[in-house]
Amino acid sequence: MELEEKKPRVLLLGSVDFAHDAWKSLNQLVEVVKPAAENRPEFIEECHRGTFDGIQVAYRDFHSLRVTGLIDQELVDVLPCSLRFIASCGAGYDQLDIDACSARNPPILVSNTPTAVDDATADVNMFLILGALRNFNTGMHALREGKWIGQPAPPLGHDPRGKTLGILGMGGIGRNLKTKAEAFGMKVIYHNRQKLSDELARGAQYVTFDELLSTSDVISLNLPLNKNTRHIISKAEFAKMKDGVVVVNTARGAVMDEAALVEALDSGKVFSAGLDVFEHEPEIHPGLIQNRNVLLVPHMGTWTIETLTAMETWAIDNVTLAVTKGKLKSPVPEQAKLQ
Repeated sequence: MELEEKKPRVLLLGSVDFAHDAWKSLNQLVEVVKPAAENRPEFIEECHRGTFDGIQVAYRDFHSLRVTGLIDQELVDVLPCSLRFIASCGAGYDQLDIDACSARNPPILVSNTPTAVDDATADVNMFLILGALRNFNTGMHALREGKWIGQPAPPLGHDPRGKTLGILGMGGIGRNLKTKAEAFGMKVIYHNRQKLSDELARGAQYVTFDELLSTSDVISLNLPLNKNTRHIISKAEFAKMKDGVVVVNTARGAVMDEAALVEALDSGKVFSAGLDVFEHEPEIHPGLIQNRNVLLVPHMGTWTIETLTAMETWAIDNVTLAVTKGKLKSPVPEQAKLQ
């Protein structure tokens, strides 16, 4: 009698809540292992005990941080030598130390779910732009307090038509936002690590970082968080902006210095802000909570059934390719040459 061939082992960090059909198909190909740990020390202890030996691929989501914490050098050092791939469910991957993953021998290759989040995140982005421009938050607070529009009435807002939107980070979300903003009559300029092709830019004007800061009526942050972009917007950058500028962030909280933003809001340099992400989530800077010119959303950029299903399906596709072909559908850009 022939021995049954062992299935590849996949580590499930977090959960699959929406892409049930895709997950069911994957389960026919692999053996799924889930940690018993409820916190980082317990997870590290499981690694030391060899619980995950033989694991080839890990699927992880944002909520798995509660168990593993950041996938940093400490964790990379204790993960099983057999682990070759991490399929991360989400466009952002700042919770993983890509340098540490790349330096391991052999390297751990990481993937994300880039375009799956574009539409939903850009929708929230546009909602925040409109709400911040019109200064809706002040009126909404007064209404809930039984004061109608408020006494005194809030400052008049601004129409989006004719305003210059500066997009910092013209990836998939930024390009999606461009289309939505132009439908409201906004002129779009952008700054990126590299100038886009004419086909991708589709008429958006490429400008320098300083020019974007000084000429934009609305600045939208749509760039990934890494060691080069942390606090890319701080006191010096606010000083270069137009008086009365509107600032919106749906990227990662730490690309902007929140304390500097609070100072700019209090001085009137920034007219209003719309934020879906925060520097120390779930903690929010008290200066943002207290300022009614700030429209706050608790990291809900991808908070739709359709988008979460698409993200999970994309991440499962990465796991499937990893176990069947030894490669990833969407490796992170820093590792594109390692695959």
